[in-house]
Amino acid sequence: MQRIRLRYTKRGRLRFTSHRDFQRAFERALRRAEVPMAYSAGFTPHPKVSYANAAPTGTGSEAEYLEIQLTEHRDPDTLRTLLDASLPDGLDVTDAVEARTSGLADRLQASVWELRLDGVEPAEAGRAVEAFLAADEVLVERRTKNGMRTFDARAAVTRLEATGHAGDRPDGKACAILRLVVRHLTPAVRPDDVLSGLRATADLAPPVPAAVTRLAQGLLDEETGAVTDPLEPDRDAATAAPPTAAGLSTAKVTSGASPAAGDGTA
Repeated sequence: MQRIRLRYTKRGRLRFTSHRDFQRAFERALRRAEVPMAYSAGFTPHPKVSYANAAPTGTGSEAEYLEIQLTEHRDPDTLRTLLDASLPDGLDVTDAVEARTSGLADRLQASVWELRLDGVEPAEAGRAVEAFLAADEVLVERRTKNGMRTFDARAAVTRLEATGHAGDRPDGKACAILRLVVRHLTPAVRPDDVLSGLRATADLAPPVPAAVTRLAQGLLDEETGAVTDPLEPDRDAATAAPPTAAGLSTAKVTSGASPAAGDGTA
């Protein structure tokens, strides 16, 4: 058995793809790419795919992760290329590594989000950010499957800043860009919860819905506030790992050498 971890994107119009829709598209891609998937047991076997912390429907993402389990060994980069070609444009597989460590989901501690606020002046957004960060607590409400729930949006935000950007709408107006780092807490604080908090603390109300994109997710460096690549520990483990017995056997076959052959040609 081999486990491969993949990073993929949700771009453009495919940001509106639900997680269930992506699952169906990805399983079709596995079949098209003829990936030797391991399957679960039982009456309805399904491919062994583990999805980690999917972004909400309607948000774009440059950093979604999943893990698949194979019955035969495959080169991760070749597999990435085949799967990327089998998925629609916008659902792009951008990275693949062999899983050599445990706990991928545990390494997804925080996300970096970008919120594009068309129709909002950067200075106005900056004042709202200052008010939000100055608050000890920012209570927001969100409807869940168990009804309305109130929680603190401020506690999850470790970094929040506002900048300006030239707009690409027909009127050519500038827009504000928010960049934030959000811890993955329970209950999860989403970008729209932060927008609700900005509305509550500073009456910031964008005239059009914000365009939200996850730029990264992974381990949170408490000192710098940076979010690091969750696949890096697997790359490090691969570099440090000694050659396997199978790898040594392959090398011998490739070179055409064996102890017996060596004695005969000396």
